[in-house]
Amino acid sequence: MKRSFTQGLAAVALVLVAGSAQSASCEKPLFLTFDTGHMGVAPLVAEVLARQQVQATFFLASERTKTEGRSLDAQWAPWWKARAAEGHLFGSHTFDHVYWRADRADGAFDVRPTFGPQADRTLRMDAAAYCAELQRSATRFTEMTGQRMAPLFRAPGGKTSPALLAAAARCGWAHVPWSPAGFLGDELSSDKFPNATLLQKALRDIRPGDILLAHLGIWSRQDPWAPAVLEPLLTGLQQRGHCFATLAEHPTYRDALRTTPTRSGP
Repeated sequence: MKRSFTQGLAAVALVLVAGSAQSASCEKPLFLTFDTGHMGVAPLVAEVLARQQVQATFFLASERTKTEGRSLDAQWAPWWKARAAEGHLFGSHTFDHVYWRADRADGAFDVRPTFGPQADRTLRMDAAAYCAELQRSATRFTEMTGQRMAPLFRAPGGKTSPALLAAAARCGWAHVPWSPAGFLGDELSSDKFPNATLLQKALRDIRPGDILLAHLGIWSRQDPWAPAVLEPLLTGLQQRGHCFATLAEHPTYRDALRTTPTRSGP
């Protein structure tokens, strides 16, 4: 199995060109990212992004949805295709939402998928298998949209190790965490962290260059975050002089996408 930054360049070249004028004129950029979820708020998220003319980066896993399907199944394929046509960027979140748990002495990893046939079981996964797991999301994205996925990934929960990151890098994938202030809190308890509190905190703490994290639906949150917070957050940050771009315009990932040579999988 091979996966390279060179392949990803073809997918993001148009996004780089389209975003360059904005990034050159904006001194306070932010990078909004969404991980998949139950997809219950996905239509609303798309409407808000379009209305506010905000570009985002999405990290894709095949997660259980409120419609009893999966976030990358045929029902959602038109939604993803429409977002791709709008110029958003897309990375892998591992197909089965696979959590890293520990490094093993033999160079492999203990992992725990959230979904799929091995859900909630601790498994051994070597570097090649982890790369294949990242690629599964990319393959499905291409099937749905006709476009290539950018060679970027976010490990579920942000849980990684230096060994895991090195293994992913060898097969061409760069990991994307989030900024501390960019954790928007949609995973937190509604009782302890109501939407008004999360909005106030984000508007107070977010700084230029931050990578922001939200989800396309969180099962455990009783008062959904997106309907109450997303649009006021975007407009509030824009009023403070911020603009939004995909990670193709982030200095770290922009430079990597343009300069990293082709790498074969282990």
